[in-house]
Amino acid sequence: MTSPAEQLAALLDLEQIEINIFRGRSPRENLQRVFGGQVAGQALVAAGRTTDGHRPVHSLHAYFLRPGVPGVPIVYQVERVRDGRSFTTRRVVAVQQGRTIFNLTASFHQPELGIDHQVPMPDVPDPESLPKLAEEIRNHLGELPESLERMERRMAFDIRYVERLRWEAGELQEAEPRSGVWMRAIGSLGDDPLVHTCALTYASDMTLLDAVRIPVEPLWGPRGFDMASLDHAMWFHRPFRADEWFLYQQESPIATGGRGLARGLIFDAEGRLIVSVMQEGLFRKLGG
Repeated sequence: MTSPAEQLAALLDLEQIEINIFRGRSPRENLQRVFGGQVAGQALVAAGRTTDGHRPVHSLHAYFLRPGVPGVPIVYQVERVRDGRSFTTRRVVAVQQGRTIFNLTASFHQPELGIDHQVPMPDVPDPESLPKLAEEIRNHLGELPESLERMERRMAFDIRYVERLRWEAGELQEAEPRSGVWMRAIGSLGDDPLVHTCALTYASDMTLLDAVRIPVEPLWGPRGFDMASLDHAMWFHRPFRADEWFLYQQESPIATGGRGLARGLIFDAEGRLIVSVMQEGLFRKLGG
């Protein structure tokens, strides 16, 4: 039996079918659309495979254009935009069934010395003192619904919310649009820095839009909104391992016009800021 982290690494291990063209598998799951973090992570793998490997990715900017179909392979076409003295730029287009579903631009930077400062990591409980997500849901509901049982079986990351989940309408009225979670891959991801970067890219789409929903509805109860990621941007500041604990602090500065904006800061267990994230999501009331 392979660990969830090994399964994630296999999902991110693309097949090269031509120069600058890669193919990724999409698991056949009972989902409405392919998970956006999977497409972003695979696209970043494709971009990284066309570089010399000596320059780590420092930023990515992406748009989700169409929902991906579960179970259908996705082809990633890479354009080698620029290979400069300090920076390398790649553009990736993801195609499924002849249609573009996603595009991404990634920039890779030769490490340099320079100014060094950051905001401090918030004072939060240690991850080992917090319940696993499935345990917290099980304690409230008595058992996991079938859909969440399937989610738990395929979950590649251990997720632990810093604050207890809210379940009642009265609790939501007091909730601010922010959330914090500890995460780490379940099992070893090996030592390739690109794998860790792409795995964290995958994870960055899992909970970020929670911050938009928190004042409106319970995160793990029945959903009143259909939501989808519209765009995604990340800045990678320092080396890290995605199979070690990292804290994902998320907040939503605004939600209006059917869209919600969320931003996140990711810290390692030592308090170093390693990644910054921004994402906008579409929110439409179900049955409205």
